[in-house]
Amino acid sequence: MKKATVAIVGRPNVGKSTIFNRLVGERISIVEDKPGVTRDRIYAEAEWLTKTFNVIDTGGIEITDEPLLTKIRNQAEIAIEEADVIIFLVNARDGITGPDEEVANLLYRSKKPVVLAVNKVDNPEARELIYEFYSLGFGEPFPVSGSHGIGIGDLLDEVITHFPKDGESEKDDDTIYFSLIGRPNVGKSSLVNAILNEDRVIVSDEEGTTRDAVDTPFNKDDQDFVIIDTAGIRKRGKVYESTEKYSVLRALKAIDRSDVVLVLIDAETGIREQDKKIAGYAHEAGRAIVIVVNKWDTIDLEEKSMKEFEDDIRNEFQYLHYAPIVFLSAKTKKRVQRLIPVIKLVSESHTKRVATNVLNDVIMDALAVNPTPTVKGRKLKVLYTTQVAVQPPSFVVFVNDPEIMHFSYKRFLENQLRNAFGFIGTPIRIIARKRS
Repeated sequence: MKKATVAIVGRPNVGKSTIFNRLVGERISIVEDKPGVTRDRIYAEAEWLTKTFNVIDTGGIEITDEPLLTKIRNQAEIAIEEADVIIFLVNARDGITGPDEEVANLLYRSKKPVVLAVNKVDNPEARELIYEFYSLGFGEPFPVSGSHGIGIGDLLDEVITHFPKDGESEKDDDTIYFSLIGRPNVGKSSLVNAILNEDRVIVSDEEGTTRDAVDTPFNKDDQDFVIIDTAGIRKRGKVYESTEKYSVLRALKAIDRSDVVLVLIDAETGIREQDKKIAGYAHEAGRAIVIVVNKWDTIDLEEKSMKEFEDDIRNEFQYLHYAPIVFLSAKTKKRVQRLIPVIKLVSESHTKRVATNVLNDVIMDALAVNPTPTVKGRKLKVLYTTQVAVQPPSFVVFVNDPEIMHFSYKRFLENQLRNAFGFIGTPIRIIARKRS
């Protein structure tokens, strides 16, 4: 089910990062009482009343070499474009300012649900400061205090009322949905065209060329697929292209709807920090993953062998040790035909179920090879294991004490499961629980 996206929008120094941290329950954004401290667009998953949703801290949408009002407007435009619900944050102590009105004018035209939150209402006397904000035209202002957590529940109660209604699943169970994620200009659109064997998407050397995100269905070897193209940008202008971090936001939305994620790396430019960040979201989301090295036709094989590049990837992406790597050239279509079989393989692993009796036989054999450790005088006892979910495959291991099951032993059990059952290209979740 697709998660709703909530963006926190407002001028600098109204407390966006503090409110963000309150919503997601941890200190992720850097918080300091100076405008523009947030150096990265941060987003995370939050939950309220059984509703799980993504939250974007737009303080990290930083457009360089632009006047302050232009930066604020650009941040708001990105949030308007991508969010399902917008929290418009203002500061009770400052009253309504010119930049507040600038953001409000953009939100009027957005036709997106807007919930007005007035921050820094830290005590009952300060509630009188919220009344002037009615004039912004967004209905009842919600008084909150990011630093003290006051009013956050009431704010979220209102926010979730604007979430898109849950309908029937948009996905066919037999269809494999996969997305292409990566930095701008790594060749996502070219690879879409190569897979489809037609010029379906505009390709250019300029970053951010694609303007429309369109799901593209096709059939290959009697298997139905849908490509989710993450390069889609519906707004014109250079605001998106001027911040490379924007590609992460597009990737996040596509990952949410994918069964399999292709992480594209540019063979010419090599591995960048942004590649690891984008791939990390797919891993954390539990999606099946294939690492695709594009533009391999541009590499002088005498200088850089495939084995050397693969070793670099394994070193930089240690958490993706399970992901297969495909080297190809979308431009020349060389080795592209190898991609679809790998996508099918990792999708099968992602949905694989193991019979409980077979699973426990493998676990018992693993315990015989590597007995459980003794921690603080107590020996870990593994009593029983069962698979509780797929996409990704998830296993509950019942033990005498979950506290003494070290992550290294979980990793050992994961490796045994991979050796026994494959599980190529998919993360595995192992959860230790005490038998009741």
